[in-house]
Amino acid sequence: MTNCGTAAIKKGEIRGIITKLPPKDQTSVNIGITSRNISILKDNVDSRAGLLLLVQVSKEATEMAVQKNGSFLGFFLIPGVFPNVTNSSFLNNEVVGIEMGAEISNLSQTIDIQFRNVDKKGNVASCRSWDGKGKDPIWTEDGCHLKETNDSITCQCSHLTFFAILLSPPPGNISSSDLTSLTYITSVGCGLSMFFLAAAIFRHCLIRKGKASQATQILMNLFVAMFNLNLSFLTNDKIANLGNFGACVAIAAFMHYTMLATLTWFFMQALHLYFTLWKLSLEIKHYKAKLCIIGWVTPAVVVIPLLALRKYNYLVISANDGTSAKMCWIPDAAVHQGVNIGYYAIVFVFTFSIFILTVRQLLLLKPTIGKTAGGSSIKKNSFSIMGLFLLLGITWAFAFFSHGPLLVASYYIFTILNTFQGFFLFIYYYHSSKDVGNNSGVTVSSSISSSSATTTTTTSSPYQ
Repeated sequence: MTNCGTAAIKKGEIRGIITKLPPKDQTSVNIGITSRNISILKDNVDSRAGLLLLVQVSKEATEMAVQKNGSFLGFFLIPGVFPNVTNSSFLNNEVVGIEMGAEISNLSQTIDIQFRNVDKKGNVASCRSWDGKGKDPIWTEDGCHLKETNDSITCQCSHLTFFAILLSPPPGNISSSDLTSLTYITSVGCGLSMFFLAAAIFRHCLIRKGKASQATQILMNLFVAMFNLNLSFLTNDKIANLGNFGACVAIAAFMHYTMLATLTWFFMQALHLYFTLWKLSLEIKHYKAKLCIIGWVTPAVVVIPLLALRKYNYLVISANDGTSAKMCWIPDAAVHQGVNIGYYAIVFVFTFSIFILTVRQLLLLKPTIGKTAGGSSIKKNSFSIMGLFLLLGITWAFAFFSHGPLLVASYYIFTILNTFQGFFLFIYYYHSSKDVGNNSGVTVSSSISSSSATTTTTTSSPYQ
């Protein structure tokens, strides 16, 4: 900035700088902090070596200050004067204060405070600001957004007050050995599932596409969603370690979309099964097109608002010994629980209801099956029930048990069943289509009594 007086401030351990704001033609202000000096930067801030802290005050903030009769910009680095929050500590035991002689809030161009060469020592970082109310300072996350790269943490805040990075210990709910084992199982399971899902999709497109049934075409949509989910999960940590925030947001949003698409296609599988049981699909115009629109558009309706609200970011998963793994996901636990667990809960209620209804149907048909198909009926029924269990995504319900004494066990069960799910579904699909190809699909008839009538139902393999 030009035509402005600038002065350094030092009192005891408190360091700072104050600069006068011009009455017009405001610009952004960049402040660089090293171990010795605090200065106003006038060149390319990213080329400055040795900076421990970089503060970028936006043009919008300086304009708002002048409009409200503010005449200066003051920056202060205050060590060890605020008491630590329970079970947490301030990064470098320092608090950053920014003042412009006027109330500055609701900025669309944030004030960025970048801490460089950060060693969190296994702790979880969060951006906090003092709300300025009450006798004792209350540190809140409101108005600030955390952005992490390999060795830096940036607080992007829409107001002025005192700021700090709060370091909290990780939950410590999983050991380092469990984290390593789960990571290995996930890599093997996702890789194996990707291979067999790709084989099933290739087989369908090359050989059976022209004579595929509706059930098979719906299953292929599920396979495509699961393949992309496994692919995005396997590449997620590698992209996270690149330190490119834009790429991290992109892979997090894509993985979230494919996960929700997978859950939606579980729902579509159950819906199609319900329509098939009650012979309703033939009565719906453009049936497959409508299912595809619901299956692929519904997840986008959830992901796009989260993307606009900047809910995707780096997430650090910490073990109880301080080791950690980084990925790109939704770091806000409340958003994750509300969106993902809530989304699956809706899917689970419907798919589990259809599962129970279908199993009941098979049990009611069992006596007739025994007469027509012999001893193999029990084996075929068991295979069909296990296939449905996977096909409708009921294995994902183990996420509901990830609490208390069942936490670690549920992690292993959830990881094994769901990372290998693509492989298991390929076996189910292959054997079902093979049986139909050999004309050995199970066809049974049974009289199902109701209060008003008796209905004869024929059940056969859907993958024709």
